[in-house]
Amino acid sequence: MECVKGRPQPFGVEIRKDHINFAVQVPTGKKCELLLYKKGSMNPKYRFEMPEEKGIGEVRFLALQGLDMEKYEYNFQIDERVWIDPYVRELAGTKKFGVRMDVQKHQARGKFVRDAYDWEDDKRPHLAWNDVIAYSLHIRGFTKHSSSHAVHKGTYLGIVEKIPYLLQLGINQIQCMPVYEFDEYVQNKINFWGYGKGFYFAPKSSYASGSSAVKELKDMVKACHRAGIEVVLEMPFEAGISAQKAMECLKFYLLEYHVDGFVVNPYNVPWDELNADPLLKEVKIMKKEEGFQTIMRRFLKGDENMIRDVMWALKHNSSADGVCNSITAQTGFTLWDLVSYDGKHNEENGERNQDGPDYNYSWNCGAEGPSRKKNIIRLRKNQVKNAYMLLLTAQGTPCLLAGDEFYNSQKGNNNAYCQDNPVGWVNWSQWKEDDPLYLYVQQLIRFRKEHACLHQKEELRGIDRTSCGMPDVSYHGENAWQAKAEVASRQLGVMYAAVKGEDELCFLAYNMHWEVHKFALPSAGKGREWLLAADTEQGMLTEAGRMEDQKEIELGARSIAILINRKISGMTAGKIVGKAVRKTVENKVKGEMKDESDPAFSDHYKA
Repeated sequence: MECVKGRPQPFGVEIRKDHINFAVQVPTGKKCELLLYKKGSMNPKYRFEMPEEKGIGEVRFLALQGLDMEKYEYNFQIDERVWIDPYVRELAGTKKFGVRMDVQKHQARGKFVRDAYDWEDDKRPHLAWNDVIAYSLHIRGFTKHSSSHAVHKGTYLGIVEKIPYLLQLGINQIQCMPVYEFDEYVQNKINFWGYGKGFYFAPKSSYASGSSAVKELKDMVKACHRAGIEVVLEMPFEAGISAQKAMECLKFYLLEYHVDGFVVNPYNVPWDELNADPLLKEVKIMKKEEGFQTIMRRFLKGDENMIRDVMWALKHNSSADGVCNSITAQTGFTLWDLVSYDGKHNEENGERNQDGPDYNYSWNCGAEGPSRKKNIIRLRKNQVKNAYMLLLTAQGTPCLLAGDEFYNSQKGNNNAYCQDNPVGWVNWSQWKEDDPLYLYVQQLIRFRKEHACLHQKEELRGIDRTSCGMPDVSYHGENAWQAKAEVASRQLGVMYAAVKGEDELCFLAYNMHWEVHKFALPSAGKGREWLLAADTEQGMLTEAGRMEDQKEIELGARSIAILINRKISGMTAGKIVGKAVRKTVENKVKGEMKDESDPAFSDHYKA
């Protein structure tokens, strides 16, 4: 092994044909050494001085010839402290999740990684924003629970095992919480989520089932692409990271891991620069905002003065600002908890329930936490279905939270950042292929995909853009073409015009009030009729039925209906839905919500 002249760029390790180059930033006046370890050892075998006088600026560098990468690992030592390379590609010693590694005792070390990988015929799906159905998950938490029945629980390969499930549900993009090496301990608590400082270029070793996190992350991306699923990584970065390093990191995952997009914190990285970079135009750049979430949560639980905000949220296009629509996310309640708790219950986090968001815009439907009362359970399930209807009939790109489709709960914890246990893991025990909620979400996603008017490419403007005789979006109420948007209104009718001549247009009737309301239907048009395709109580109908009353629809309390407009045909003429169905829905939902003798009845119903 021989030390030869190196180069100051690129930072980290560069493997060349005849030598390996090392470059690291070191403050002026500090001593720096390269440490080499025999693979798996915690005692340095070799030390190579990186003198300041041979560096350039604050960069020290050297190159080694004859180094057998398969037998060695490395770190740097600056003065008396051991440092892991900030640009390290993979770590050794961090295989077990949740075990604190003492770098000063050389327990974690950098691995040498060759770039060679057989991507075969891998191609990015390049899905249009308006065609995406996203799904937010945690690599470890998604399959770690024993009920997941995954062979490789809590790993990249565990995600691969669940690809058939994702496809069956209708998902075509996964958004992964941090997959890079991060500090698993923050203030003596386990950092389950992974936000904060990290070694951003190194995929997390504890998420690999075998010896190579690099290979398994690439295997996961390749498998997802073969299934037509995009892979998006959350890269929030720490405050103060240099713009150059952040840009370099994103481009690294783009080129080296074939990633399809990133969710970044726009306060920590230059948002405009990211979107303007010619290389990053290959992928989707996203950020998180809670505008849609807050509006829809408040509308769902029946808050007043929400109609104008709902109008905006329903028609806003995600591609305009890189924000997906979500009603639930990792921060905050799961969907089942959103309808089961008025307040957060984070006592298990050990912070006296003072952590996590205080304002969740949730409603427990009459009892805090688990309940055996049938009327409360029915109402909660009703609200869950309404939430999915709100999410999947809005124009923006929807993002579902993993496990919500089968009532996953975190027991009211709205900040499970330190819960590497069944509280923070997705509990699959309630999922079955014939589960009513799962089938409802699956069918609703399919309906969205089949109706172009529900996911249009451009922002809707309320004008006739296709010369079809009606605006691309219009709003209705008790009278057609007139929406009631005053403070007390909690109901809205929305009609989306057909994108092309052969497409069906859709009318959505949203009643988030605890009272029954009627909605006037615009004229179906000559030779056409309105058909009921879905409602909260019945879910997605296997066959749309002709409305008995073609001029109005009556909705029960806290319910949503989807109508489609179709040419009159013999197939629908004999199948009529309307008053009988609506009355059944009305009686069931109204009865659950207006039983004042039940202790679950609250002033919220009467508000």
